[in-house]
Amino acid sequence: MAGKTAAPGTAVLLVTANVGSLFDDPENLQKNWLREFYQVVHTHRPHFLALHCQEFGGKNYEASMSHVDKFVKELLSSDAMKEYSRARVYLDENYKSQEQFTALGSFYFLHESLKNIYQFDFKAKKYKKVTGKEIYSDTLESTPMLEKEKFPQDYFPECKWSRKGFLRTRWCLADCAFDLVNIHLFHDASNLVAWETSPSVYSGIRHKALGYVLDRIVDQRFEKASYFVFGDFNFRLDSKSVVETLCTKATMQTVRAADTNEVVKLIFRESDNDRKVMLQLEKKLFDYFNQEVFRDDNGTALLEFDKELSVFKDRLYELDIAFPPSYPYSEDCSQGRQYMNTRCPAWCDRVLMSPSAKELVLRSESEEKVVTYDHIGPNVCMGDHKPVFLAFRVAPGAGGRCQRLEGTPGETAP
Repeated sequence: MAGKTAAPGTAVLLVTANVGSLFDDPENLQKNWLREFYQVVHTHRPHFLALHCQEFGGKNYEASMSHVDKFVKELLSSDAMKEYSRARVYLDENYKSQEQFTALGSFYFLHESLKNIYQFDFKAKKYKKVTGKEIYSDTLESTPMLEKEKFPQDYFPECKWSRKGFLRTRWCLADCAFDLVNIHLFHDASNLVAWETSPSVYSGIRHKALGYVLDRIVDQRFEKASYFVFGDFNFRLDSKSVVETLCTKATMQTVRAADTNEVVKLIFRESDNDRKVMLQLEKKLFDYFNQEVFRDDNGTALLEFDKELSVFKDRLYELDIAFPPSYPYSEDCSQGRQYMNTRCPAWCDRVLMSPSAKELVLRSESEEKVVTYDHIGPNVCMGDHKPVFLAFRVAPGAGGRCQRLEGTPGETAP
């Protein structure tokens, strides 16, 4: 049975997961990943479950097609998901289109006990009742039940083959309308460039792209609704500030390329203590001598450098983070808690919400204390990203009334 019997309302579970690693090494990683995912589903027993995946299919989608099919089939038919009698799966498999491919995959599962669940048709501009299990892939652009865009190439010109973008669906659940937006923003291409300015140039690129998405989902084409935006935002700690804090008493050595004089490495050494190396920084190397600083007390001491969301403080809300940075974890199956030394650990994977969505979530929190914001698989290798989830409940009638339901044009929910 979905939901915990003591708590009223509709249980909702929102999960975001960058799953690229799972398709690069499916034999070793997928089984662990699915087991941990199913455990969270079992613990929270949602009536409505949304799983937003980024880098679905891995770095080489064409080569991973068989693994993709197996993964989707497992999710839809596993014993752990048998009570979810309805599902919608949207996979961007159009990997041959450089202009449109985002590698996003959005999964929505509806428990058999859930009544009156509707999904919005963006073309017909009305809600349709959800029945059965359906998978949509390849050319999602022609599917009226979603909106999908890839960010323009000029947002991130140095990355010739970017797959960053967003995918939006809208739902009516318990008389409450809300958008669910799967998003993947731009990464830091170079640790050295990120270190040069505060905020970094990459932070500015993410700011522009996220602002575009928020403007898009609240424009005048459709009635406004609460929204949850969850995905891989690639938010990074402010690199210059972090390095200054971690290496307060260090001296810096600059290494330049002999032929171009370009800076290729920074080495920070303790002023005393035999000039011990504290940090080495290269384009794709962030090698700090003490990883425990990122894990102690869930990395709370570093949250002050997590600044990228502050630009959107009036438009996006997030519950307090009480889990360690979600990226970049080792892809070695025996190293579930270890970070790779490629990037400074950061909270890349997030579940964010609009002010009205915040009211929905906090209302259930104040009444039942049933809100959880956490990561999945803390001690297990889940790939280079740990999935992050938000579990909460929607009280009956909490979000007002849904307009234009199937079969009752122009009317509200019964």
